[in-house]
Amino acid sequence: MSPNRGLVLLARGGYAARGLVYLIIGFFALLAALGSGQPADSHSSLEKLLGQPFGHALVGIVVVGLIAFSAWRLLQATRDVDHHGTGFKGIAIRAGLLAGAVSNALLAFFALSLLISGLKSSSGSKDGGKTEDFLTTLLSWDHSNLLIYVVALVPLVVGIIHIVKGWKATFEKYFEADEQVMRYVRPISRFGLIARGVAFIEISALLAVSGSSYQAMHPPGMKDAMNGLQNLPMGWLVLSVVAVGLMAFAVYSFAEAMWRRINMDVPDAPHSFKKHVGM
Repeated sequence: MSPNRGLVLLARGGYAARGLVYLIIGFFALLAALGSGQPADSHSSLEKLLGQPFGHALVGIVVVGLIAFSAWRLLQATRDVDHHGTGFKGIAIRAGLLAGAVSNALLAFFALSLLISGLKSSSGSKDGGKTEDFLTTLLSWDHSNLLIYVVALVPLVVGIIHIVKGWKATFEKYFEADEQVMRYVRPISRFGLIARGVAFIEISALLAVSGSSYQAMHPPGMKDAMNGLQNLPMGWLVLSVVAVGLMAFAVYSFAEAMWRRINMDVPDAPHSFKKHVGM
């Protein structure tokens, strides 16, 4: 197998790993909407996955997938393999991809530390305990909650981009699938992208309205967004729709794992590397 072929398979595994995480988030959000259980975010979804049969193996696979997905996002951002260009729109998209690389790397780090903690606990080690998010140390500044108001712009922009992407179905140009496949993938993907966009906008609203009550080390996330939707009038119905939408986003991620065009052909990379290191 060529190196590029291996990287493509890892990137596809990354899309699948993201799909698995969102499938769990959507499933628990739907249970919460129906009055059973509580919504979950990406962290608690991984914790729930760890507690399932073969959970350690599954979380290990997710760790590899998220690391691969983070690397793919980094390649998209730095090498512009999807040809977004260097205009304002292109730079904005690539900046979002770079942010995605960081967020997926952090989630992979959390999953890895969770896996290590679980293995220590199962082997009888007393220092396993509950894994602490290293962001607690990274963002431990006393007044870091003031940054929340600035950070609120990020999920707002991401949410709007998802809604526009879903509405216009611009994702189609990156799919290598025939119309027979796309007739099913297209509507599910559009619904999933719009639902995820709604969730991100909800997170932004929580940050902007209640930013002073959050610490930057524990900002509101997907779980808080789901709780906020549930508290709306007819909240169970709204949450049910969004929950199904998040599961649709999981299907979209699985479809990307199958049919997304992934360009790893960067033949000038070794030459560029030698040039930079002076070889």
